[in-house]
Amino acid sequence: MIKLVSLVITATALGLIAHSAVAQKTTVTVATFPDLDRAAKAAVPRWNALHPNVEIKIVSLQYSDHHTAMTTALATGSGLPDVMAVDLRFMGKFAEAGGFEDLLKPPFNAALLREKFVSYTIPQATNTKGELVAMPTDIGPGTLLYRKDIIEKASVTEAELTKSWESYIDAGKKIKEKTGAYLLADAADIRDIVIRSGVKDGEGLYFDRSGRVLVDSPRFERAFELGHKARQAGIDAKVVAWTNEWSTGFKQNRIATQMMGAWLAGHLKNWLAPDTTGLWRAAGLPGGTYASYGGSFYAIPKKAQHKTEAWQFIQFMTVNKETQLESLRVLDSFPALAEAHSAPMMDEPLPFLGGQKARALWRDIAARVPAIPINKYDAMATDIIRDEFENVVAKGKPVKTALADARALIERRSRR
Repeated sequence: MIKLVSLVITATALGLIAHSAVAQKTTVTVATFPDLDRAAKAAVPRWNALHPNVEIKIVSLQYSDHHTAMTTALATGSGLPDVMAVDLRFMGKFAEAGGFEDLLKPPFNAALLREKFVSYTIPQATNTKGELVAMPTDIGPGTLLYRKDIIEKASVTEAELTKSWESYIDAGKKIKEKTGAYLLADAADIRDIVIRSGVKDGEGLYFDRSGRVLVDSPRFERAFELGHKARQAGIDAKVVAWTNEWSTGFKQNRIATQMMGAWLAGHLKNWLAPDTTGLWRAAGLPGGTYASYGGSFYAIPKKAQHKTEAWQFIQFMTVNKETQLESLRVLDSFPALAEAHSAPMMDEPLPFLGGQKARALWRDIAARVPAIPINKYDAMATDIIRDEFENVVAKGKPVKTALADARALIERRSRR
């Protein structure tokens, strides 16, 4: 009888211990978007092995839906995750809103980690108060991806594509005449890269340090004029990125080049145009331009429930070399962690790019991209510039008038 009671007590004790272990398990919610969500999902098994009592719950919405939902959550303080993924385009808006933890302060002390990242990434996540509101996880060194078979058919060389913007446009005319393919999907791609040309460390894209609007400058005039020239030459397909028409253009061999972040090579390989393996090559942007195209970050909302565990997960995703390289393997996302750039993977030939060791090229580009500070009105200014550019190329609006109108509208909206 005593043994039976002892067994019952022991079983009850074990049950209580097991219940206690379950009760102590913490769930960290990570709000993210495709394809960044794939990197987090790929990292979870390794995370679980290291942190068995911290479960990662990944909530993924489409790109625009995610950022809209997070804007609402930050404004209302309701439905906030523990970790929030933020794309570079929205960083300025979120960083100045005051809803994220300053990771430079205790207990985070991210100043100890800042030297670990590609130099231009930390300024992208630092607001005007000097607060570091997010940690970079991937970057987008700007590159020109081109179809080697198409340009050879047109007797065009890579040097002609990259020598200058004028040479790039002239090469497009040859390609269109001899192959029927368009040089690029949208003349706006030229605009987006050229407005970043010549910007130096510490200089803003749309605003200077005092908040003065810069969009009626020679830099923007040249961007608009070159984009307009490409449209007049009939060498762009007039299709917007991320539309069905855009992806179809790649699949049907109708677009010869695309300027974007290095991560686009992975999208082309995995879902945009997988049947074109071996036909693409990577080069630097025309005119010796060095630019960043996108990038992803992780932030902790001030009202998050599990900040300690959230910070552990963010460090696991951003400063853990193995995790960064795993993201490169799974997602083809270029690491923000500088240490990862010396890994042997960076010098591997890429079958999709015909065996080219393109990561080494992108690594060199990343080292030369200027550190451009963010502004909370960057996303708004981007939309206005896009609208005015469309007025130029589609309706014939004079460039100077379009940029003057853009400046006036940006100034008006930024003063509300």
